[in-house]
Amino acid sequence: MITGALAWTVVVVAAVLVGLAKTALPGSGILPVALVATVLPAKASTGIVLLMLIVGDLAAISVYRRDADFGALKRLLPAVLVGVALGGGYLSFASDLQTKRTIGVILLLMVLWTVVRRLLSRRPNPHQGDESAIHPARRAFYGSLAGFTTMVANAGGPVTSIYMLSAGFDVIRFLGTTAWFYFAVNLIKVPVAVAVGSVGWHTLGTAALMAPVIIASAVVGVRLARIMPKRVFDPLVLGFSGLAAAWLLV
Repeated sequence: MITGALAWTVVVVAAVLVGLAKTALPGSGILPVALVATVLPAKASTGIVLLMLIVGDLAAISVYRRDADFGALKRLLPAVLVGVALGGGYLSFASDLQTKRTIGVILLLMVLWTVVRRLLSRRPNPHQGDESAIHPARRAFYGSLAGFTTMVANAGGPVTSIYMLSAGFDVIRFLGTTAWFYFAVNLIKVPVAVAVGSVGWHTLGTAALMAPVIIASAVVGVRLARIMPKRVFDPLVLGFSGLAAAWLLV
């Protein structure tokens, strides 16, 4: 159970960030994960954040339900399921610190590679808006890594964000595709979370209390996304992804 004004304040701030992350600032979803983990035990924080993320997913898909690239989701999902399975196996022997640092290093390298490639290349993105043109091996890498990172550390958002950037999605299509993607992935994680005890009646109650906060911030996020140009959106996604990598390493 959550006790104390500080803990409740942190959870409320995390709920606001979830709503914004799901509707305007993908890649920043690692921030509420980090915040809640500072005031609650690891298992409880994971369960509460998972349920809050699902509320955010529902808010996002209610807005962007017609904007997703479902073909891209179908092509990516098999690799994600493989990654989730690998993540479950990895959790059976790896420590929490090893897991976080491994993901942090991989994520940081991906962010740096994306930035350097953009700075050095003067050519337009060859996959601009066409995810189907991405090489299957590259899709398999990103998909499995997204599944792995979301299973072991709730940190798959930045990986998916970098993949969507590489596909050249515009802002709304980007948000619609990631909304449906993580709604499906988070639902897949629920039975596992229930089995290990991180999701129960206590976490359901907290998530229900935070739902209005998440929805209100999601509404603000939608309005922000509608006016945000891609030249601003892309650097923000990379910046939040880099911040996520730094948090995992520290």
